[in-house]
This record gives sequence, C-alpha cells and structure tokens, in this order.
Amino acid sequence: MKETEVKILEVNRPKIEQTLRNLGAKKIFDDNVETLFFDSKEGTIAKQKNVLRLRKEQDKTELTFKIVHVTQTAKTAEECSVEVSNLETMVKILENLGLSIIDRTKKHRVSYTLDDARFDFDCYSSDYGYIPEFMEIEAKNTDLIYSYAELLGFKAKDCLPWSTIDLIKHYAFKKTNQ
Repeated sequence: MKETEVKILEVNRPKIEQTLRNLGAKKIFDDNVETLFFDSKEGTIAKQKNVLRLRKEQDKTELTFKIVHVTQTAKTAEECSVEVSNLETMVKILENLGLSIIDRTKKHRVSYTLDDARFDFDCYSSDYGYIPEFMEIEAKNTDLIYSYAELLGFKAKDCLPWSTIDLIKHYAFKKTNQ
C-alpha cells in the first residue's frame, strides 16, 4: 500500500474537527496508540530512512515495514503491514532476529475520514509529551492533501513532509533552545 502524508504542527483540533464535521467527515478512531520502533545494532533500517514499527491500537496489533521517500512536498511510503495476535510475542520474535527496540511512543489519536482522505490528530504523552498536538493529512496525492489543507485554513507551506523522527528532532531542538 502506498501512503502519502504531511504533518501540520500546533493545530487547534476543536476548530478543525468542527470544520471536518461540517464537510461530512466521519470520526473513525479516538483512543491511545502505542508504537515500538525496531532496528538492528548497526542501524540498517534507519540508515536507509525506512521504518519498522509494531503498533497497538485498542485490541489490534500491527507490524509495518515502510520504505520511505521524502520529497519537498510530502512523505510517501510503500507500506507492508500484517496484523499480529500478540505484541509481546512479536517483540520476542524481532529481538531473536537481532533487532532491538530503538524508540517507543505513546499518543492519543483522533481520526476522521472524508472521501479518500484521512485526518489524524496526535497528542504524545510520556517522553514526547512536550510536542504540541499536530495533524496528519493522508491522501492519494499531494494535490488532494493541499486542497484539504486549504479547506481547513492551511497553506501549502504549513504542510510538512516530516517523519516522526523529524517531528521529535524539531521539538527537542526547540525545547533545548528555550
């Protein structure tokens, strides 16, 4: 599956949610998400700018490998995902294959869909609780993403082609320079 998305920082979720509802969007998720990121000791996955993650949402656990391509306008990724029955067992399997947990995130996510687009509002907790709430817009192409962003009051320059790592680095830098 191909994913194309952008992040928009420091959003006013209640205002945007109202606009989404007025446009006919449907809320599809409102719960906590835990994500574990894996790599080899040598950092083979990260060096290629790819991602291997194990994510738990409600009673669903999914292992995903992303081949990531970042452009100036959006982050695209070829995703291969499989649902697994047990998070702890999958962690043991990955560790026995020589991979280690390199990071762990916890966040509250609220998601909407409208036509062929998805809107995720993420608010981190724990180690990354200093990151303000942001929104991701995912659609089949950048033009569609930009048109939805404009409907929500944003400009193309607000749409960042960032990974989770880029987001964390941005706010860690801001935090240390305050």
